[in-house]
Amino acid sequence: MVGEGGAYRLRCSLVGHGQDVRGLTRGLFPQGSFVSVSRDRTARLWAPDGLNRGFTEMHCMSGHSNFVSCVCIIPPSDLYPRGLIATGGNDHNICIFTVDNPAPLYVLKGHKNTVCSLSSGKFGTLLSGSWDTTAKVWLNDRCMMTLQGHTAAIWAVKILPEQGLMLTGSADKTIKLWKAGRCERTFTGHEDCVRGLAILSEMEFLSCANDASVRRWQISGECLQVYYGHTNYIYSISVFPHCKDFVTTGEDRSLRIWKQGECAQTIRLPAQSVWCCCVLDNGDIVVGASDGIIRVFTESLERTASAEEIQAFENELSQASIDPKTGDLGDINADDLPGREHLKDPGTRDGQTRLIKDNGKIEAYQWSVSEGRWIKIGDVVGSSGATQQTSGKVLFEGKEYDYVFTIDVNESGPSYKLPYNITDDPWLTAYNFLQKNDLNPMFLDQVAKFIMDNTKGQTLLSTSAQFSDPFTGAGRYVPGSSSGSSMMPAADPFTGAGRYVPGSASNAVAPVGGVDPYTGMGAYQSAAAKVENIYFPKKDAVTFDQANPMQILGKLKELNGSATEEHKLTEDDLITLEKLLSATCNTSAETPTAQQLQTLWRAVNWPEDIVFPALDILRLSIRHPTVNENFCSEKDHVQFIILLLKFLNPKGKQANQLLALRALCNCFVSPAGQKLMMEQRDEIMTQAIEMKSGNNKNIHIALATLTLNYAVCLLKVNNIEGKAQCLSVISTIMEVVQDLEAIFRLLVALGTLISDDTNAVQLAKSLGVDSQIKKYASVSEPAKVKECCRFVLNLL
Repeated sequence: MVGEGGAYRLRCSLVGHGQDVRGLTRGLFPQGSFVSVSRDRTARLWAPDGLNRGFTEMHCMSGHSNFVSCVCIIPPSDLYPRGLIATGGNDHNICIFTVDNPAPLYVLKGHKNTVCSLSSGKFGTLLSGSWDTTAKVWLNDRCMMTLQGHTAAIWAVKILPEQGLMLTGSADKTIKLWKAGRCERTFTGHEDCVRGLAILSEMEFLSCANDASVRRWQISGECLQVYYGHTNYIYSISVFPHCKDFVTTGEDRSLRIWKQGECAQTIRLPAQSVWCCCVLDNGDIVVGASDGIIRVFTESLERTASAEEIQAFENELSQASIDPKTGDLGDINADDLPGREHLKDPGTRDGQTRLIKDNGKIEAYQWSVSEGRWIKIGDVVGSSGATQQTSGKVLFEGKEYDYVFTIDVNESGPSYKLPYNITDDPWLTAYNFLQKNDLNPMFLDQVAKFIMDNTKGQTLLSTSAQFSDPFTGAGRYVPGSSSGSSMMPAADPFTGAGRYVPGSASNAVAPVGGVDPYTGMGAYQSAAAKVENIYFPKKDAVTFDQANPMQILGKLKELNGSATEEHKLTEDDLITLEKLLSATCNTSAETPTAQQLQTLWRAVNWPEDIVFPALDILRLSIRHPTVNENFCSEKDHVQFIILLLKFLNPKGKQANQLLALRALCNCFVSPAGQKLMMEQRDEIMTQAIEMKSGNNKNIHIALATLTLNYAVCLLKVNNIEGKAQCLSVISTIMEVVQDLEAIFRLLVALGTLISDDTNAVQLAKSLGVDSQIKKYASVSEPAKVKECCRFVLNLL
């Protein structure tokens, strides 16, 4: 953004927070406002004071019992036309505030560790990232889904403009792209903990990290550019409105302004850790730092601070102490430094630093292009012994601590790390440390006393301070470091013969009105007048019932002839399976016997290349209450599920994939099967969705039916997290499936899930499902697809 001044200068300094300012975000109301959060456990809303330069604290929000780490604005809704403010903290909670009340509207609980990043999307969705290695998607006051995949703390999250796409950045050095709750892509390149993310467009985003670099990425996975300029950790990144320029802040005491891919300006601050930044609508930049002060910088000459205020800021900066161990100034050899005359030569670029030696003291200066002069940024001080910050920038196992002590149990033994925050209980920390490292509990008092002695005052220890290892007394610690449609019989997709087709269409019970929308049976025609919604909510499971028992048995006998001795069935075994098939296909009144089930179990454990007729018998048999109870009961369900999931292998045979999916669908006919399918929902859905690739229509129809049956069950129990998972699966399958029968079943599943549930409606919209299905509203044949789609769109 181009302003009148050409370079950024101080607009104002805001004092209010008692400790580090850890998060900032541009406000929506009032106009020109922003919100800050701090380690002092508060959030504050600041609005322009009307005098064009300063800001007034409108109110202070409290609700966290520990440090507040991050903040974002939830866009306006009918219920909250001014939007909401969300804050995350070290107490593991997220507090939601209105813009005019200091107490939380409600609190979101669910994370198991610090919540350190938040991002909001359309329709009220909120994405949170935590040290517990997960990100969570929230809708209003409910957790809708948990994103799992990172192996360390998640430091940064962002919801992309395209619906359903989300980004997470982690201490495991990777960034992950999620669509509808599933990880679509992992971005690798950063060499250290990823700390910040910023969105440039629907196709591009930026990331910053502890490796002191900024990277520009394409959503497709390509790293387009790497920007270098900072000399230490980069904590935050924010984009200017309506362009691709951005700002960054970091551990090198600087705010850097990047234009056209170059660092155009460097502004040093009199605080070591510049934690956060945000850009206001007018292009002004707000930064928060470890000294608890918020500073606003502007390009506008009108809004620039008075000459006295700028001089006061420069004086404060010149009196700062710079510790050479932070690496901000590179390697320093005091003997080689020139004197004050070195400042007579102009600098070559903005932000260039120059060190001089004056009366035995080392001073640091920075070149300002806009001012045309060297500005003093501090005195370089030597250090000895142990230094330790309380600004929470010591990283251990991907998390931030006030202290990370290195402790040697004895002179020759290993070293142990003891991380500690000033809000922790020293006794509990000592106990956990001893437990984790299998050390003698008799040292509890000693370790707890060591922690208390070395964290007194909760402030920066003097540079000469030393501490004594509780075990060795040493002061060693230095921080830093197919085929055919299901409707028509076709050639056997497994053998190429035209004899045996493993179950084609479903013979589901026709809904009200005598028309079966699943099979088209009953001469279904859409009425020209007002169409009645006979499609959803669906109340009963859809099953795969059609079969030709004689062809199945014929194929089983044929393959049994080529089976090895280990697997070959006897003539009696074959007769037993024939009786089972007869009993479960309702051509006989007999109840399946234990012997029949044992024989079936042996058959379904055949090798993969010959097992499919046995799987087809299982698919049909599982509909019988006795068989369902037997295979799905507490006693045998684990083996049964393991068997079926084994066949849901993307590299496996399509016949087995299809029949395993159909068997899972048919499990839903009885209470035992429903209970098992719901208990194992996560694992089954995760495996089943892998079947979406490929172009086998029958597999796609079975996958859609499985999703529909889960929707029917979830309607009964109203499990919102289950619905969220199901909606995510529907969105994912919709992208690849083309068969209209499969699409129809997905639409019925979608309609069933969102019927009479505003939360589910909002989540479906946030996942972008409405835009995915619009094209089916104009499908001419079959009419049921168009009609069902329009009913769903009416709800959305």
